[in-house]
Amino acid sequence: MKRIALGVQYDGSPWNGYQKQLDRHTVQDQLEIALAKFARVDVATTCAGRTDTGVHALEQVVHFDTGLTRDVQSWVRGVNTFLPDSIAVRWAAEVPQPLDPLQEFHARFSARARTYHYVLYNHPVRSPLLAGKAGWTFRPLDLERMREGAAHLIGQHDFSAFRSSQCQAKSPVKDMQEIRIERYGDAFVFTLRANAFLHHMVRNLVGSLIYVGNGRKEPAWIGQLLRERDRHEAAPTFMPDGLYLAKIDYDPKWGLPQESADPGNPLPWFTI
Repeated sequence: MKRIALGVQYDGSPWNGYQKQLDRHTVQDQLEIALAKFARVDVATTCAGRTDTGVHALEQVVHFDTGLTRDVQSWVRGVNTFLPDSIAVRWAAEVPQPLDPLQEFHARFSARARTYHYVLYNHPVRSPLLAGKAGWTFRPLDLERMREGAAHLIGQHDFSAFRSSQCQAKSPVKDMQEIRIERYGDAFVFTLRANAFLHHMVRNLVGSLIYVGNGRKEPAWIGQLLRERDRHEAAPTFMPDGLYLAKIDYDPKWGLPQESADPGNPLPWFTI
């Protein structure tokens, strides 16, 4: 058996999240249907991290096992033939299989870190052209205040104040390795990198940073939320529209042909 990794990009707007459901109207369902049509046998996939309804991915990583022998580019071209326009396989790679099964590549458990972007349109009037692609807030935002608030989040913390009540993670403690907030005209791009994220964690963080940016709360409030660990004291969960799973970090030994999540130009295709 071979283990194949895929880099998958998708617009989450039409789908009920990533994880498959009975109605089969999810990204995973569509991917496995396309794989089955190409391989002519059912294929079960495992992803690096599930995304919710309306959340997008610049580079989701999945793996599957197969006994078929195919050129890796055949997996890209062949599977894309059967995928809807909102989903595409960007690359494929056969990952080496070590003798010890405990050391084998796993899309989820081999991940070292995950990076998300949140794109926020800040303008008095919403843009219909950005519906589903960017969050929106009409009150003016102060970039430096949000950066000051975000600084409290760096490091290992209990993120219970930013955790969904439906979160199934064993521990609320995560290591926030980096947060950047940049402004591009009327757009703010939040880039967050951590070893892992809780359910709705990015959207809850962005919502609270918006409260800081528009003057409703002081930057020190973010640190207070971490200490108090009370979800009810933080801002409401912000809309999913502008959330993008950008990159999964793995050990270079796996040789995955991943795309860049360079914060200097995180969304080169995104224009206002």
